[in-house]
Amino acid sequence: MKQSVTLATCPVCDSSDITNSMNVRDHMITQEIFTVQKCGTCDFYFTNPRPAEEIIGNYYKSEEYVSHSSSNKGIINKLYNIVRGITLKQKRAVLEQLTDGRSLLDIGCGTGHFLNECKTNGWSVLGLEPDADARSFTKEKFGIETLPVEELYEREKSSFDVITMWHVLEHVYHLKKDVRQISGLIKPGGFLIIAVPNRESWDARNYKELWAAYDVPRHLYHFSEKNVIELMKQFDLKHQKTLPMKFDSFYVSMLSEKYRKGSLFKAMVNGFRSNLKAKSGFGYSSQIYIFKK
Repeated sequence: MKQSVTLATCPVCDSSDITNSMNVRDHMITQEIFTVQKCGTCDFYFTNPRPAEEIIGNYYKSEEYVSHSSSNKGIINKLYNIVRGITLKQKRAVLEQLTDGRSLLDIGCGTGHFLNECKTNGWSVLGLEPDADARSFTKEKFGIETLPVEELYEREKSSFDVITMWHVLEHVYHLKKDVRQISGLIKPGGFLIIAVPNRESWDARNYKELWAAYDVPRHLYHFSEKNVIELMKQFDLKHQKTLPMKFDSFYVSMLSEKYRKGSLFKAMVNGFRSNLKAKSGFGYSSQIYIFKK
């Protein structure tokens, strides 16, 4: 079985002008070292080589992988779950400020908390999720049937008012192929909402290769705002606005300090500092990008 795949060109602009930028450890699960490369043409960063598609699922099999967990073990997980309760309502509010439509596709829906938030507030929802355990959790906890992510290619064209990808785009194995398909599923005048970590944020620059949001090899891509907009422009998706995810700087700094064997106090200071620096051209640790079809 093939263990890794090396890309010869940039996943965003297809340039072959790519060089090594840094080596990053998989602190979450395997402790393996992965290379992050940089495109000299469009300044996009991506993990290269990457685990082969057949085995990359092995890098998600851990209780430490919080997005597919409702564990309250440890302070980071406890805080994550408290914050999630707040941000779910904020995310739904973003949708409802954009459109009166009520059909939602959430790609990479994890354990279904956002789907449930929307469904209980009048939305017609469909969730796609690659992890079978997460799909089972969603059905058991919320009574919502979700589908494997391969079902993306079985949906009818122009069938959703809104498609959301909350910290998912950085994981998508076939980037352009999937974005092209996603664009086709949005109704004319509908919206695509993407949240991804921001490689240009102050906390990313501060922690460098220890920045937890590199999260190799699960994160295949490491976006700046410019990269996201350039990618979506290729598929007739027009950038409307960028919104902050202010809690993320604290969560990411907590994990980064854990890898650096630092303190919770230092993490809180750096999370706060990153948010302050965001308006000075760095942007926030994670950002929401809204595109219109």
